[in-house]
Amino acid sequence: MAADIRARLSYCGVSAQKTRLVIDAVRGKPAVEALNVLKFTPRVAARHVHKLVASAVANAEENFGISRDDLYIHAITADEAPTRKWRRFGARGRFKPILRRASHITVILRERE
Repeated sequence: MAADIRARLSYCGVSAQKTRLVIDAVRGKPAVEALNVLKFTPRVAARHVHKLVASAVANAEENFGISRDDLYIHAITADEAPTRKWRRFGARGRFKPILRRASHITVILRERE
């Protein structure tokens, strides 16, 4: 069995919760089909995930010599990254916190048997 082909995107500017909505649509699919689905998904996170899956496919072709038609998404996860905390000043001397959430996205491809 060939090794897992991994690609990872750290500190993606989209929250993990929003990214999970996108990655649930492509989990377990063939890599070529997943790229087509992501290309036409109208969410900001889809652009980041598309670029990551394309990178993993390119890694498989270049480093392992595996055809892109034999690859499928074995696992894909979106974990929370550190949250950047900002503040905006509100009425009566209070301040309103602004949480800029980020995520770490990991994709693992495998060759179909």
